[in-house]
Amino acid sequence: MTEPLLVDRTDAVVTVTLNRPTAMNSLDVALKEALRDTLAELEADRSCRAVVLAGAGGSFSAGQDLREHVQTLESDADPLGTVRAHYNPIAARLANLPKPVVAAVRGMAAGAGASLAFLADFRIGGPKTRFLMAFAGVGLAADTGASWTLPRLVGHAKAVELLMLAEPVGAEDACRLGLLTRLVDDDEKVLPAAQELAARLAAGPTVAYGAIKRQLSIADAGTLADALAAEAQAQAICGATADHRAATMAFVNKQKPVFEGR
Repeated sequence: MTEPLLVDRTDAVVTVTLNRPTAMNSLDVALKEALRDTLAELEADRSCRAVVLAGAGGSFSAGQDLREHVQTLESDADPLGTVRAHYNPIAARLANLPKPVVAAVRGMAAGAGASLAFLADFRIGGPKTRFLMAFAGVGLAADTGASWTLPRLVGHAKAVELLMLAEPVGAEDACRLGLLTRLVDDDEKVLPAAQELAARLAAGPTVAYGAIKRQLSIADAGTLADALAAEAQAQAICGATADHRAATMAFVNKQKPVFEGR
């Protein structure tokens, strides 16, 4: 049986690949459970200092597996119970992962698939990259954190447009809007570019990166006082790290710092 999720490690970078290419990496229960559980493991794994999220084949992810969803609708099960059981935990893990996450968005990212990409800290795309907030097209509202990430990426008005009109966004428009961090000129370069960026981040001050992510999350929803308190806490944590001490000494001595993530 083919594994629904592939996990590959290169030094401190872990590449997590949605592996249902014949179904455009649509998210069935097996894939969602594997992704949820793997993210929990990576959060606790100190040897992992950056994560790449990718899709096998020519698509990133088409979102919820609607064939499986039809079977759920026809059963006595809660048809959208997967939101609480799978999508919410996955979104929370991705958003709060205390290490950088880079999404390699090759081809289509639709519905919850697009939502997963938006939860990454960086998104790399190619000429065939497309985003489609497909939820309204099947009579649903947003999930997997899209109602939180989209307004932060593109603003409230554009988020309303993307979610309600459910029209595809091509690669160049996605880059202009901020849905993509970087657009490469060849789809074959998307994953290597994402892994290269992740390797760069993995070699950086990853404790500080995690603190920056927490700061921004608090500041987005809070007051100036909340942000200042979060900054004070973050600096207390970062200031006590070996990375901060070593990098400060390296700067004084006009040397290149070496970060170890501790």
